[in-house]
Amino acid sequence: MQTIGIIIKHNNTKALEVGIKLESWLRKRGIRTVFSKELAHAIPGSQAMEKLEIPQVADVIVVLGGDGTLLSVARLVDSHDVPILGVNLGSLGFLTAISLDELYTMMADILKNRFKVSKRMMLAARVYRQQEIITTYSVLNDLVINKGALARIIELETTIDQGYLTTFKADGLIISTPTGSTGYSLSAGGPIVYPTLDSIIVSPICPHMLTNRPLLIPPEARIETVLASEGGDVSLTLDGQIGFALQQYDRISVTRADHYIELITSPTKTYFEVLRTKLKWGERYA
Repeated sequence: MQTIGIIIKHNNTKALEVGIKLESWLRKRGIRTVFSKELAHAIPGSQAMEKLEIPQVADVIVVLGGDGTLLSVARLVDSHDVPILGVNLGSLGFLTAISLDELYTMMADILKNRFKVSKRMMLAARVYRQQEIITTYSVLNDLVINKGALARIIELETTIDQGYLTTFKADGLIISTPTGSTGYSLSAGGPIVYPTLDSIIVSPICPHMLTNRPLLIPPEARIETVLASEGGDVSLTLDGQIGFALQQYDRISVTRADHYIELITSPTKTYFEVLRTKLKWGERYA
């Protein structure tokens, strides 16, 4: 273990303080650190690196923030085989399950290559307009097609492996990974899927037909949906962070990505413990 990348949550004072201390701790142990401009500006004599470049040189990337910060880093890592350690600076996260109290114990183990990873599948999305690919994305959690606040119900003609599934008449559609099953998909009535499984979840948002239910399909399937309805404000949102405006007859094609993301797991908390804590299972309410 020679180079550690550190990426912090933007405009977060606590993340900045932790990042400075972590860089000093690593430097004393002879470990090279690379980081983006938010942290570099606070460390005298350091050199900033573009975030896109960090996965190319780091052996491990430490993310200081929350699940949202980690999702953005997962897209940066993309096909680079770099494990990610997510450190949550606030409430427990599904992805950033390492607490600040565990950070240095975990880092000591990482420097000795004593850690386990959880491999998570990602989705690859392509948007076609008039038979041409106009944009591509990779996501760790989900992609969402949804209408604007004042738009009417939208129609989404959907196929799986070129076989017609249905035309969803709904407020939108969520296509998620098992990692994203505890996000927006869960709010739309989708199932909780163990995060290391390979599968794809299709969940309509407020469907006009109550018989339209969430669907779990195999990872090798290709899902395609065409925005059939006319007019209205409809967008494609990636991991809840990137938005793209759709037009009538745009076609969104979704498949499993060619690469996986590796998340370093907590040695003290299981996924089920995180699940119980986040969803407050077993708690009694007055």
